[in-house]
Amino acid sequence: MSGRPHQPPGFPEKKTEQTPVPRLILFNKPFNVLTQFTDSEGRSTLKDYLPIPGVYPAGRLDRDSEGLVLLTNNGQIQHQVSSPLHKMDKTYWVQVEGLPNEQALEKLRKGIELKDGTTLPAKARIIEAPAIWPRTPPIRERKFIPDCWLELTIREGRNRQVRRMTAAVGHPTLRLIRYRIGDWTLDELKPGNWCEIEIPDALKVQLRKNSIPRNRSRANKLARKSFTKRYRK
Repeated sequence: MSGRPHQPPGFPEKKTEQTPVPRLILFNKPFNVLTQFTDSEGRSTLKDYLPIPGVYPAGRLDRDSEGLVLLTNNGQIQHQVSSPLHKMDKTYWVQVEGLPNEQALEKLRKGIELKDGTTLPAKARIIEAPAIWPRTPPIRERKFIPDCWLELTIREGRNRQVRRMTAAVGHPTLRLIRYRIGDWTLDELKPGNWCEIEIPDALKVQLRKNSIPRNRSRANKLARKSFTKRYRK
């Protein structure tokens, strides 16, 4: 006895596929960089900054926005971060034109009526200008119109949502930086730089839980297929 499982004659031995070890990358996306690895028009992409094969962005960040992007080689992590079903908090630092009053901030907090529906309640407050890098090119400045910074936390990911929200209350966005996704932040990560971090324990547990039903489902499917072939004759 070799100890190996019995393989019926006529069936090639199936090789076990190795599941890649989940990876999680934090990247500080510069202005004018696309959140993708290829572009037919020759514009700057993630490929110019991330020499890491097999990872993909979990969610998007507009080309004219800056800040935190998460990348992973694991579909479950990607879904956990980007899917609206999980409603993961995302915090933005937003430089806007003008000085929003409390009424404008309250509208942002309660929800803004946009063309694609009302936004979910958000957190909004005025903050001091953050100690961040200068943008290249710099924002346009209007000599007689002041500007200020907001900290806005949302739980959705609609197309250009933050820009549309601030415009709806009369304060167009001049500069937009994503500072936080869930528990991950931009702290000490310079534009164009990336770092790989450990998968949090809570997320590891979730990945293990999700893999059990999937493995069972695959096994059941193979068993049904074998049963059908055997008794179809």
